[in-house]
Amino acid sequence: MRLSLLDRSRTRAGHPEAAALRHTVERAVGAERLGYHRFWVAEHHGVPGIASGAPAVLLAAVGAATSGIRLGSGGVMLPNHQPLVVAEQFLVLAALHPGRVDLGVGRSLGFTAPVRRALRRTGEEPDTFAEDVAELRGYLERTGQVTARPVTGEPVPLSVLATGRGVGVAAALGLPLVLGGPVLDRPELADVLAGYRRDFRPHGDSRPHVTVSLDVLVADTDREARELALPEVWAMVRSRRTGVFDVLEPVGEIRGRRWDDLDARRVEQGLAAATAGRPASVRRRLEQLAERTGADELLASGATYDRAALAASDAALAALLR
Repeated sequence: MRLSLLDRSRTRAGHPEAAALRHTVERAVGAERLGYHRFWVAEHHGVPGIASGAPAVLLAAVGAATSGIRLGSGGVMLPNHQPLVVAEQFLVLAALHPGRVDLGVGRSLGFTAPVRRALRRTGEEPDTFAEDVAELRGYLERTGQVTARPVTGEPVPLSVLATGRGVGVAAALGLPLVLGGPVLDRPELADVLAGYRRDFRPHGDSRPHVTVSLDVLVADTDREARELALPEVWAMVRSRRTGVFDVLEPVGEIRGRRWDDLDARRVEQGLAAATAGRPASVRRRLEQLAERTGADELLASGATYDRAALAASDAALAALLR
């Protein structure tokens, strides 16, 4: 499998939110040095724990700080945008960083009702995702009714992010699939991927391409890696109580709190589900995933409070799959 990184620009307790964006750029520089294939960023709106709601803007900064690693979005949430505007943003990126830009699109709406209202989405709109993706591709390939500018050389490669229904859209349009979330652990995963490959309708010379996206953290021991995974798991556990996905906190502060039985159970479940461990443990889990999915690429998206430990994890993962 090719190896890529997705960084969600996670905010950290004790640091200004803007620092998360600088941390993302610094991580991209490290990823390029380590030989990662792509570096992707995400789109989230109104989330205290995530600083970036504008992938195209952040990718411009990442591209300026790097020289060869591919840049992409994991992803642009197409229901929030007009396809023409998305095409123009990524064509500008492609003109600035030729041959390096990818565009991953998804269909998720905002996490909360206020955010959805701010995005002018009620959840009751008709589902036009497949049509919007096809329209977007037309602009990128210069076959649409409007010519999106700037006109560049090769079209920007397009992928569909999915946790369920988007799989069919990717197959019908002959596009690469980025699959993540709970579906990776479900018994029907093999059927989902078999359906994608079976129903794939080539567009030009396109072929089925599967990228699996999951959190991965590597440390010297399984215990150390589980501790690295704790800040992200804790943020998710607390969000189920508060409705707010919050900043990453230091492990010591999290361990120093009193947890009730429900929080303790949810933390343990989250840690058990994480792909976090010593190199041999992580390799075994990734080999199992590769066997189950036949994936062409791994998009690793691990995060933790300790940035030095995160950089060491990125280096260990790169060495593991070299």
